[in-house]
Amino acid sequence: MVTMVKMRIMLVDDEERFVQTMQKMLIKHGYDAMTASSGEECLKKLEDELVHVVILDVKMPGMGGVATLKKIKQLYPMVEVIMLTGHGTAESAVEGLKAGATDYLTKPANVDDIVAKAEDAFKRHLAIEEKIRLVEAMKQSHI
Repeated sequence: MVTMVKMRIMLVDDEERFVQTMQKMLIKHGYDAMTASSGEECLKKLEDELVHVVILDVKMPGMGGVATLKKIKQLYPMVEVIMLTGHGTAESAVEGLKAGATDYLTKPANVDDIVAKAEDAFKRHLAIEEKIRLVEAMKQSHI
């Protein structure tokens, strides 16, 4: 029996109105969405919450997006991260991609763009999980 896993998204941005509006829209689209207003809060929530895709703003006070991304990839390598840049700076997008981001979006991002990128990232996450399961099963069968 195959159970469909519901994608869990975390929006991380210090712009309160943006994350609240986007969270409501994602929930309306049928996704499980949570928010964090800083890199530190994101990392704290990841300790307790299963999240598949993080939409992460590049420019935030305190721990910036790229530093947060590096920490997420170090602690939770299976979490897919999409960088969100409001400044359209190619450098930050490239830096994020080099540090392990799946993709990036430029602000203002609409919900359809976020959903499309998050769906792609989630499919990638599920494919990697499936490969891990297959390898584990092969190891078990050779014992």
